[in-house]
Amino acid sequence: MKQAIHFGAGNIGRGFIGELLVQSGYEVTFVDVNEELVETINAKKAYNIQIVGDEPQTIHVEHVKAINSNTNLEDLLAAIVHADIVTTAIGPNILKFIAPNIAKGLERRVKENTTPLNIIACENMVGGSTVLKNFVYEHLSGEAKPLVDKYIGFPDAAVDRIVPLQHNEEPLLVQVEPYCEWDVNRTQAKGEVPEIKGLTWVDNLQAYIERKLFTVNTGHASIAYLAYQKGIKDIYSAMQDPEIVAFVRKVWGETGSMLIEKYGFDPAAHQKYIETTEKRFANPHLSDEVTRVARGPKRKLGAKDRLVSPATQLIAQGKTPAALAKVIAAALHFDYEGDKEAVEVQAYVKEHGYEEALTHFTGIEKGSKLYDLVEAELKAYEK
Repeated sequence: MKQAIHFGAGNIGRGFIGELLVQSGYEVTFVDVNEELVETINAKKAYNIQIVGDEPQTIHVEHVKAINSNTNLEDLLAAIVHADIVTTAIGPNILKFIAPNIAKGLERRVKENTTPLNIIACENMVGGSTVLKNFVYEHLSGEAKPLVDKYIGFPDAAVDRIVPLQHNEEPLLVQVEPYCEWDVNRTQAKGEVPEIKGLTWVDNLQAYIERKLFTVNTGHASIAYLAYQKGIKDIYSAMQDPEIVAFVRKVWGETGSMLIEKYGFDPAAHQKYIETTEKRFANPHLSDEVTRVARGPKRKLGAKDRLVSPATQLIAQGKTPAALAKVIAAALHFDYEGDKEAVEVQAYVKEHGYEEALTHFTGIEKGSKLYDLVEAELKAYEK
């Protein structure tokens, strides 16, 4: 069988990437540092996925094993030498920690096996594989770098599947939604690109990254920040609130207008993508806590992230992002004490006020059109 290595044996690894690789004829070796999880995978050599929605189904996933990279490094390095594909789903902040071991494996591989290999970071971030590549290169010898350049690709990816927070009695069971999207940049790949079920090789990945980020992530955050202000606890309940649904449709109208003008997406096809996204959020089986979706306001208010970036681009197109301005103001008011970033933002607000916090966390210049729009929304909170 073809061999795949997947870093991260958590719910997204098992319930999304691992499943698609197995369905495409790969034996998947999960790499993780959770010894209990590794032992369970090796004991059962299989797990179940429940697709939750209108037509629920259970998928039995076989041909899986696992390696603890802390205790069985030699096994991991040998696996990298012979792998046909390497993927990750571990979280953007963990990429730097797996880079040294990947570098060790590649040092050995380029001496023993010059078959091209692609390493795809399937993370909820832009340019994840490139970020991982840069971390890996910090640990490569001068001798190995040109060979890694020649034979190892790090194609960036955009991934999308909701895997809700869950507590299952069956230890390896994962519940996921029916929808999934996995787009990978063909231009950064090495060798013949593999055909993998559910994976689309694209030439303009940025368009697909922004479509997902500014529809799914922007929409999810908008619902969460508005729902939090109304005291609604979960996303499914928020999607039963006509005011919130009408509002998020306005947000999607704004981001959709920007994306269609920028990338030439077909308007009817994009409207269908929006409708699919709305249906996903209204799936009662996937409901997530509002505070979990809203968490990390400091990051989400960043100039290149899901709220400020589309708003800035709309203004550059001569449009008015009124709905997005309202979400930015709501995000600055997210004061959930169980979230570290929310506490940090509120501490800054308390000391400096909302207007200074607006420029500090978003990079929006005082006196700009977007600043004025958000400032007006912030003032509405004072009434």
